[in-house]
Amino acid sequence: MSNVPNPPPSESPPSPAPTPAARRWLRWTVEIALILALIAGVRAWQQSGTVRGPAPALAGVLLDGGAYTLAPAAGQPVLVHFWATWCPICRAEQSSIETLARDYPIVTVAMQSGDDAEVARYLRAESLSFPVLNDPDGAIATHWGVRGVPASFVVDGAGQIRFVEVGYTTSVGLRLRLWLARVWT
Repeated sequence: MSNVPNPPPSESPPSPAPTPAARRWLRWTVEIALILALIAGVRAWQQSGTVRGPAPALAGVLLDGGAYTLAPAAGQPVLVHFWATWCPICRAEQSSIETLARDYPIVTVAMQSGDDAEVARYLRAESLSFPVLNDPDGAIATHWGVRGVPASFVVDGAGQIRFVEVGYTTSVGLRLRLWLARVWT
């Protein structure tokens, strides 16, 4: 047996502790990732059950008395927008919808907002002129799978639903989706 001492284990220098700035960036990165995951989860839940693929039939009499049938106009996309008079988010979004109606084919559906006279009074009071189908009992909304408002469907020129948005959507976001639906048709 040899009395040769074992060499001391090689010790690596301890890794330096993260700086306060590095810890802060790591915390922010984790928080941002969690917030984005939460937003994605909420959006997925909100949009679950909404129709996809071919747009369901949509026909009726507009509040102005004209007949309406969803038919993409000359290959142009159509925005089908569900809203309600009692919805504060819809109220925040209504000027965007009014502006879009000047440039794109749009039909809106007033979901569970009262009878025709009540909805017409609301439109006059808010100085809105976009086309409206009234859905006092929510039957149209149910047919489209809408559980909450506002909900926007971009239907391309071939009658396919290209985009579904539930909740507040900016005018720029809706314009971009309508443009993409036209390009992809």
